Amino acid sequence: MKIQNLATITTLLSSVLGFSHLANFPEHRSLAGLSPGEVRAVTRQFNSMPGPQHLPPPINDTSSKLVNDAAHPFMPDQPGDIRGPCPGLNTLASHGYINRTGVTTPGEIITAVQEGFNMGWQFASFLAYSVFVADGNHLTNLMTIGANTTINGQSTAGMNIHGNFEGDASLTRGDAFFGDNFNFNEKSFDAFSVAANKVGGGVVNLDAAVLNRAIRINDSIARNPEFSFGTPRFLGGMAETAYFLAMFVNNQTADNAKPLTLKDARSFFEFHRFPDGFYRRHGPFGFPLVDSFTRQIIAMVGRQPGNNNGVNNYVVDTKDPATFCYLYQKQVNLTATLYPNPTPELKTAIKQNLVTYYDALGDLTCQEYFPYGR
Repeated sequence: MKIQNLATITTLLSSVLGFSHLANFPEHRSLAGLSPGEVRAVTRQFNSMPGPQHLPPPINDTSSKLVNDAAHPFMPDQPGDIRGPCPGLNTLASHGYINRTGVTTPGEIITAVQEGFNMGWQFASFLAYSVFVADGNHLTNLMTIGANTTINGQSTAGMNIHGNFEGDASLTRGDAFFGDNFNFNEKSFDAFSVAANKVGGGVVNLDAAVLNRAIRINDSIARNPEFSFGTPRFLGGMAETAYFLAMFVNNQTADNAKPLTLKDARSFFEFHRFPDGFYRRHGPFGFPLVDSFTRQIIAMVGRQPGNNNGVNNYVVDTKDPATFCYLYQKQVNLTATLYPNPTPELKTAIKQNLVTYYDALGDLTCQEYFPYGR
């Protein structure tokens, strides 16, 4: 039999080795859950393996500017495109700031959230790698902003994976316990309307955002017997309240940010679209401001990390400090759990990505962890 191409060789080899179920393994899928033999079989399918990359530089211009512009027109997602639980990343994909397919790299995300929303470079780097180290492909440097995939019964890729950054008490998505944790949920969004009309004068200001967050938490406590709200989800949930309020507002001039209307909020959360004439915030929303704003929201909401022990039985986890250093520690530990016995080349890539992840902490004084040695 004449072998026509490398793909045929790979398919035959995988079949011989008993790994035919891995044929055409997507380059963006996480390698977590695969045996060393399966990792080697899959690796042969990749046309290129850029591997770990350094953090991209900060953008130079952090002034307010029009981001819904001619260079970044809105285009609805096409069949096969991936969207997920993060309205900001969904919007950036639909406007071409990241690959419109929803398959991207952490570096592309870091640059895009700066360009589209003026998220601070350090915080953007920390968020991107917090997700990537557990949910991305360390050999190809690819990840998705949404759909999880399953191999051997285990969810292995994408931001939709429950219990990492996607989690319960989402602002506009349902809890995983109820079956759909990543599509827009109208009943969840209704909490925005309730909060805005009750305490926000019809718009989503700080008081309305805090009330909205409390409504969503209380709803999950009341209905979801498996409600889980510990770090990283707890800290991510509180922080997302801070940064949507800081970055979804139209900031055409430095001192004149328009209030977030329900119409504009829906544009992001449901339609993945910048409102017409949308200007990004003036000046970056960086780690110091994020941390301060997040702490303020936590205090106003009045909740601490914890879990339900049955419906309407929320138990605080007194061992969870809900700090960004603790979030980093948990993600490193999770990554080590997902990859207990990596192949040499995969181990090298993971080690470098964990170093990059620690570098993203910047000025935060956190202990560095080396689960695979220095």
